[in-house]
Amino acid sequence: MEKIVEQGILYDFYGELLTEHQRKIYEDAVYHDLSLSEIAEMQGISRQGVHDLIRRCDRILEDYEEKLHLVKRFYEMKENIHRIEALAEDNSFSLEQMRKELKKLAGKMMEALV
Repeated sequence: MEKIVEQGILYDFYGELLTEHQRKIYEDAVYHDLSLSEIAEMQGISRQGVHDLIRRCDRILEDYEEKLHLVKRFYEMKENIHRIEALAEDNSFSLEQMRKELKKLAGKMMEALV
């Protein structure tokens, strides 16, 4: 299950960089949960061809993430936003402590953008 979620997230970020043919087959496998045989029959190619294409797409998407780190940055940004929300709800901080924490979080968020 975890692999499917990871594939879906990578596809959400980088899927538009695949060819139309790659996107169609990858979506059928990952989003529509079709079997290799079903996809092969619909596309008029071999089951092995579908398997190879999906693996190639996985590598392509993983390579994009390795180079661009968009998914990693997204999760870092999301985590920092959750920290800001929690900080806003926490009444135990003084105004000065809150300012320091917000500055620290803002710095982390800026680093994630670079």
